[in-house]
Amino acid sequence: MYPTATTIDEFHANIADVRARIDAAAERAGRLPADVRLLPVSKTVPEERVELAIAAGCTELGENKVQEAERKHANLAHRDVAWSVIGHLQTNKAKNVAAFASEFQALDSLRVAEALDRRLQAAGRALDVYVQVNTSGEESKYGLSPADLPGLLRALPQFTSLRVRGLMTLAVFSDDADRVRPCFALLRDLRDRIRDEDPGLIGDGHLSMGMSGDYELAVTEGATCVRVGQAIFGARPTSDSYYWPS
Repeated sequence: MYPTATTIDEFHANIADVRARIDAAAERAGRLPADVRLLPVSKTVPEERVELAIAAGCTELGENKVQEAERKHANLAHRDVAWSVIGHLQTNKAKNVAAFASEFQALDSLRVAEALDRRLQAAGRALDVYVQVNTSGEESKYGLSPADLPGLLRALPQFTSLRVRGLMTLAVFSDDADRVRPCFALLRDLRDRIRDEDPGLIGDGHLSMGMSGDYELAVTEGATCVRVGQAIFGARPTSDSYYWPS
């Protein structure tokens, strides 16, 4: 379903196809295509192919595993790329993320917020963050429950190096749009409700949701950032359970 891109031209074509699909989905929903950001996800992709994607125009890349992201950041330091960490973070890796990441999209606890803030303060840096919410209700997914979201958001202003940009979620892994859509709709509704009550808590109110198999649906439900890996780079050799174990 997702052929492996091995040339700059193939990366150009894949990126253009994904972008065209994003734009068409936005227009169907009465939205401006420019309001939807494409974040290419390079997890498991060898660095020589990541270089080709960068040459094809990728200026930001997302990674799930901190160690992999850190290695690629160091080895591709000659490239002008912003790195987003989009996977679950253990507090003992906060120092690593604080040192190189431009964005963290999986904030799901005060412990992680405190650890990141402490490391960022020491480094004299700030970090854009998205709060991850478990909108599918699956135990295999990380993220706050919807009920716990307001409490965490109210506590985050004390961590002055963290800039809340919005919310993030992973939908249920399914080809059934009727199962996937409610996960995205719930995140949008949570954002809207919080923004109505206290807009200062939600930052820009961005919604990071949608991956290769469901990003068009996510756009129609209000996504402002879609995280697309396989549709750009090709099918991964590892299953999603490697990143979100059950």
